[in-house]
Amino acid sequence: MQATIIIAVFGAIILASLLAAPRRATVEGFFGGLGVTGRAPGLWVLVLSQVTTWIFARSLMNSAILGYFYGIWGTLAYAAYYGSFLTGGFIVARLREGGAGSVQAWLGARFGAIGTGCYNLVIALRLLSEVFANLLVVGLIFAAALPETGIAREASIVIVALLGLAYSAWGGLSAALRTDVLQMSVFLAVFAAALIALILSPGFDLGRVLTAPGTAGAWNGQVLLLVAFLQVFSYPAHDPVMMDRGFLADPATTRRSFRHAFWISTLCIIAFGMFGIQAGVIGAEYEGELLGTWSAMFPAWLYIALLVSLLVSALSTLDSALASAARLVVEELRIGTRSLTSGRIAMTAFMGLGAALTLWGNQTLFDAVAVSGTASMFLTPILIVGLVMGRRIALWSYLVTFAAAISGAVLYFARGTEWAMAILPEAHKYEQLLLICIVVLALGFAATLAGARRSGQPA
Repeated sequence: MQATIIIAVFGAIILASLLAAPRRATVEGFFGGLGVTGRAPGLWVLVLSQVTTWIFARSLMNSAILGYFYGIWGTLAYAAYYGSFLTGGFIVARLREGGAGSVQAWLGARFGAIGTGCYNLVIALRLLSEVFANLLVVGLIFAAALPETGIAREASIVIVALLGLAYSAWGGLSAALRTDVLQMSVFLAVFAAALIALILSPGFDLGRVLTAPGTAGAWNGQVLLLVAFLQVFSYPAHDPVMMDRGFLADPATTRRSFRHAFWISTLCIIAFGMFGIQAGVIGAEYEGELLGTWSAMFPAWLYIALLVSLLVSALSTLDSALASAARLVVEELRIGTRSLTSGRIAMTAFMGLGAALTLWGNQTLFDAVAVSGTASMFLTPILIVGLVMGRRIALWSYLVTFAAAISGAVLYFARGTEWAMAILPEAHKYEQLLLICIVVLALGFAATLAGARRSGQPA
């Protein structure tokens, strides 16, 4: 019965998304998000689109899982990444003040094709991880909802991938913006009902939730909070979904949209984390990425509401990730002509690769965040010294900084191998991650400052 309701509700949302997508697709709408009349998106379209693409299914699950293990500190650590709306808004404003139309344009003017190539490699991996991780959550949900169906995970991944691709490939960025508003409205309504039910439940104590150490202790949550603070400046700059939305409307509207998106998304993440913290508080056993735990903890309707919230957030992120993938391939990498056909081929390729990775195997959900966040850290010294301080930076400095960040990301991803264990100290993986981040930043700033010159001097 539960599975039938989940499938019916989610199917209705997908149908509504297909109906909400623009009936007529244009090249400017597909890549630039312009409406049929040629108008840029308004404030609340941008806000809801930013929020729904950033509180995606992976993030909601991460917040709840970290809350379960590390209490309020784990949830706060993940919520700290949403400070990216403030740092991202700052970066966008500085780029636009300097006349740049994208991060790639700014990097290309200073480091040429090598500079943009390094950056595009990182964001391509980021987009693939978005597709992979959200399809992974879809598979986990349907595997939990249909335990007696052996192929539920694989079938749901393939079906959602195809349906998400269908309306995304029709309208591109304009379709993503329009459906984001619908999907975010549904998400907020369903999630609000679930949150109220949690707060009013007999075993809920807000004081205990806000002070809970988690089932594994608060220390590693505090370590993760430090990691988030180190990564939060560069993290938004390597997220093409956020950066793309920073150049759609006028500067004043864009600035306000980032600020509103910050507080709304941060509250949603902390609130969702409470479901994981509560599971730890009442001593529930961790089972199936918390899905099995919740099924035993909550009444059927609340469990269904949580799963629908996750599915809606997964769908909303998939279309935005595909729209950004199309812009990356066609407008930045210049593969193919700037046409609907080229954009749709790019979307299909990214969805296919992401789905294949999901079906092939996976790491933990937080690993994708940690690895991509570490890889993005080469941007911190480059943007602070180059964009904020206005210095010219040598190409060799950029490449050393990039190599340090990528090496750090690879080291954390491969931490279980013999060669990585020989380098890393014996410690919890999040303590290892913090050390890696500190070293990456130290090397990056050293190289960047060594190769920096005042504007007007030869680099």
